[in-house]
Amino acid sequence: MKLALEFIIIGTTKVGEKSLVLHTLSAQYGRRSFIVSISKSSSMALYLPLNILSGEVNDNHLSDLWRVSALRAEYPLAGLRGDVRKNTMTMFLSEVLFRCLRDGEYSYELYDWCRQSILTLDALGEDFANFHLLWLLDLCGVLGFSPRIEDLMPFAEERLEDIRALLTLDRSSALLLPLSGARRSDIASILLEYLGYHLDTRLNIRSLAVLRELFS
Repeated sequence: MKLALEFIIIGTTKVGEKSLVLHTLSAQYGRRSFIVSISKSSSMALYLPLNILSGEVNDNHLSDLWRVSALRAEYPLAGLRGDVRKNTMTMFLSEVLFRCLRDGEYSYELYDWCRQSILTLDALGEDFANFHLLWLLDLCGVLGFSPRIEDLMPFAEERLEDIRALLTLDRSSALLLPLSGARRSDIASILLEYLGYHLDTRLNIRSLAVLRELFS
């Protein structure tokens, strides 16, 4: 049976020359992997991190890895793909989701929030350097780990006041909060440590170092 599905790409794994495993997040299945056929003529841009796609899933109860076909992009996301800084930020956000979310873990709130976050970043103008920090704070809340300043104090150390400002300022002001690349990186590391503590895992996000260089 074929099912229509919209999903967000949070990672890919190439399998041989003709197949690609898509690690996805959807409202129906949460985090789940699907396999898609590719060829030398396939546009790999379709499978970039945080692309929002729709397609047809073959519901095969004899296999855990279902096949997906007839894929198309729901949004062009030209704002993300035309800006190297935003494009790098999508790599960071997708890597966090890939490391944080377990297979089958989902809620409609999580998917809707993630989808809206992608569209918001796509639409933002020049002032988005703090976006990933606010996104991490929001992710804590969506996953049920209240990001109150009291909860973050044991992790915050010398960045406590910066984190307090991000939590208390309105969204527009928080995006404009003047922070160096090093301070942003420190704050992101603190929030990842806080997430990892609650998820009982160590979140080693390699793309954070690239973000630090781009926004220094």
